[in-house]
Amino acid sequence: MNEIATVKQQGLVVAEQVQTAAQIRAQVNLIQEVMQSVMKEGTHYGTIPGCNAPSLYKPGAEKIMATFRLAAEPVVEDLSTHDEIRYRIKVRMRSPSGVDLGAGVGECSSSEEKYKWRNAICDDEFNATPEDRRRIKYGRKKGGGHYTQQQIRTQPADLANTILKMAKKRALIDAVLTTTAASDIFTQDIEDVPEEMREAVTEAEPVQKPQSKSGKTAAPSRPATDGQKRVIRAKMDSVGVPEKELIEKFGEIDNLQATQVNDVLQWLSDLNG
Repeated sequence: MNEIATVKQQGLVVAEQVQTAAQIRAQVNLIQEVMQSVMKEGTHYGTIPGCNAPSLYKPGAEKIMATFRLAAEPVVEDLSTHDEIRYRIKVRMRSPSGVDLGAGVGECSSSEEKYKWRNAICDDEFNATPEDRRRIKYGRKKGGGHYTQQQIRTQPADLANTILKMAKKRALIDAVLTTTAASDIFTQDIEDVPEEMREAVTEAEPVQKPQSKSGKTAAPSRPATDGQKRVIRAKMDSVGVPEKELIEKFGEIDNLQATQVNDVLQWLSDLNG
C-alpha cells in the first residue's frame, strides 16, 4: 500500500495523494490473492447460502492487517449502566509510518437477545428467580404447535469481558473493511447479523444444487463450512429443535454437505411456521 501524504489544514488531516485506478486494482487483487492462498474458509471467512460475498471473521481481518502492515488503535467508550454492560469502540487504522488511514466503529450490549437471556437449568432455578427477571419464551412449530422455554436474565457483570471483546471485534472488522476498501469482497461477520435477516437472505436467494446430466440432483461435493453449521445451530436454538431431531432427518451436523444446507434451513423454517 502506498503511503498517503498528509498536510494540516485548519486542524484537519487532509489527504494530498490520490490513488490511481491501477493502484486500487492492485490492492483489490492482493486481498483476493491473500484470500485464496492464505485464508481458510471456516476459519478466516465463511460462505453463507444466499450471500453474494463471504463473511469476514476476526482472524481473516488480522490476516489483511498483516498484509498491509496496519496497526489498530482502539478507543473504548463505556456506556454501561447498573443493569447493562455496553461498550462502543472506535478502532483507528494507521500505516507503518503512523499515517491515519481511517476508522471503524463497533458496539455491543448485554441487552442484546443472545446475551440478555439464558435457559433456566431447572424448574427450581426458574421459580426462584424474581418475576421481572424471568420469562417464558414461545415459538411456533409446524402444524400450529408451539414450544416454550423457561429463561432467566443473565448477570450483566458476568458478560463484561465478552461484551468488550465482541465490540472490539466488530470495530476491528469494520475498520479493516473500510480502510482497505474490501467491502465488495467481504461482508459483515454473519454472527453479528440478526437471525431474522439471516433467514431473509437464505430464503430469498437459495443456492442452486448441482445437477447431473440426467437432471437429477448430483451427489454432495463438499462438506458444509463451519459458518454454515453455526447458522444451522443458531436457527435450531431459535426454533427450539433438539439436535436429535435433525440427526434423525439429516444426520450429524458435522457430517452435513454444502448442498444439504438449504434443505436443513428450509426444514427449520417450516417447523417455525
